[in-house]
Amino acid sequence: MPSSTFFFFFLFSLFPYLSICKSTIEPCSVSDSCNAMVGYTLYTDLKVAEVASLFQIDPIALLTANAIDIAFPDVENHILPTRLFLKIPVLCSCSEGIRKSVSTHYKTRPSDTLSYIADTVFSSLVSADQIRNANGISDPSVLDVGRALLIPLPCTCFNSTDNSLPAVYLSYVVRSGDTVAGIAAQYSTTSSDIMTVNAMGSPTVKAGDIIAVPLPACASGFPRYAYDHRLIVANGSYAITASHCVQCSCGPGNLNLYCTPSSLAVSCSSMQCRGSNLILGNVTAQPTSAGCNVTSCTYGGYVNGTILTTLSTSLQPRCPASHQFPPLIAPPTVVSRDISFGPSPAPSPLEGGGTTTPKPSTPGAVTLPGLAPANGPSGSTSDGPLLVNPSSCNVNVLFLFLLVRLLV
Repeated sequence: MPSSTFFFFFLFSLFPYLSICKSTIEPCSVSDSCNAMVGYTLYTDLKVAEVASLFQIDPIALLTANAIDIAFPDVENHILPTRLFLKIPVLCSCSEGIRKSVSTHYKTRPSDTLSYIADTVFSSLVSADQIRNANGISDPSVLDVGRALLIPLPCTCFNSTDNSLPAVYLSYVVRSGDTVAGIAAQYSTTSSDIMTVNAMGSPTVKAGDIIAVPLPACASGFPRYAYDHRLIVANGSYAITASHCVQCSCGPGNLNLYCTPSSLAVSCSSMQCRGSNLILGNVTAQPTSAGCNVTSCTYGGYVNGTILTTLSTSLQPRCPASHQFPPLIAPPTVVSRDISFGPSPAPSPLEGGGTTTPKPSTPGAVTLPGLAPANGPSGSTSDGPLLVNPSSCNVNVLFLFLLVRLLV
């Protein structure tokens, strides 16, 4: 059992986060990470590449996470409108005993203040106090122009599952008029799931709260030695992996990961399944008196520059319908109530409808370094959530209980 001195030192180290009283905190004790998302509202008109640069992520990862068509001409220079809401993929780590993303840095500009950076530039995802403490700033009224500030963004992993099913967690800043039921409906989850994840005693949220929203997802389960081990894709979105050679999607028909060749890469290893004429993503169906013989060529991960494929054959009661892809949208130019980047509707037991094939995109489109969309969660150990309500800054009994569990 840790000494009482260590216990109180740990408590003290978390006060910069508790004093904000607006985020769900996930305690952690393992130095691992997972793929997560933060909900971001643009504070001004920004190019796709500028938004990606702000969070130090791959522009393609930004576009595919929001199901925006990467084949749109000069898509990285497309100007996105003010107040547009986007899901930003981030790497969620275990740092100082809690989950947070520490991959984002911001270079200060003339007239910047910590409050402006926190509330405006980063859409209230972080507080001025959190930035100050993360960077050891003694006098927040004096900021050197050009200083690179660490921006600790809220995130959660919860083992990348929700009710034992794959999930990607979105850190969502509650807006005026939001309700738990409305947020749940928007993201194809339930009010009870949101309440459980965030340790909420009642379905009540206030503007400025930051809650964790579980997004249903498709998980790969690739072997541990694969570069994209445990690739996970939120429902209704895409991811590019295997050195931009493979595009994987999730939903809307089911929560099975579906991967096909991508046109982004200049050079790729073979994507043909050995012993057949099928390439990655191909499916053939042959009706018989006993049912339907289905043969498919599926993606098995990216290992040492090689794209692994698997040929499988099965007898099914009926032949499957053409695969249905998540719908793609053109890069938005205006913000309207019709524009939504939430996941597709909850999947039905059977696929249906025709094929909606994503358009090919221009090779070599990525120009900025950042988070590789192939970096799947490596697994995490969590002791449970804490929702610190903005209306009360008291450390509640639940948090003390979780700390004891974490430290004992």
